[in-house]
Amino acid sequence: MKIEASSPDEYISKLPEERQKPVQQLREAIQKNIPDGFEETMSYGMIGFVVPHKLYPAGYHVDPKLPLPFINIASQKNFIALYHSGIYADPEIHDWFIGEYPKHCKTKLDMGKSCIRFKKIDKIPYELIGELARQLKPEQWINIYEKTIKR
Repeated sequence: MKIEASSPDEYISKLPEERQKPVQQLREAIQKNIPDGFEETMSYGMIGFVVPHKLYPAGYHVDPKLPLPFINIASQKNFIALYHSGIYADPEIHDWFIGEYPKHCKTKLDMGKSCIRFKKIDKIPYELIGELARQLKPEQWINIYEKTIKR
């Protein structure tokens, strides 16, 4: 589900009505908890939280003109997705999240390398997503990124 939008607010406004509130609540859970230094933007056609060039001038190794991605929210065809690069790159955060998920949500965790898929949009564990957003400061994410992803 590709949505053309120039801002997170526009992105949400173009979603089907039943998806607008859950995506906005995910966004707010992240906004309220993400450490200072990350910036919200549109990234790869999704709502993104990135390390801006002013903190990490090298940018994303795939395309250095882009800021370093960290968290993205997207409305896909059959689910709402949360992409968290720290889950992919840091085994400690990955294992923490897998351990915490059942404490917050009765539904089975549906997760790929960095993608958490929410098929039951009325069962999204917003509090847990807020805790996940707090796990890494920009400097920590940059260090993990440089050690594990950027080569």
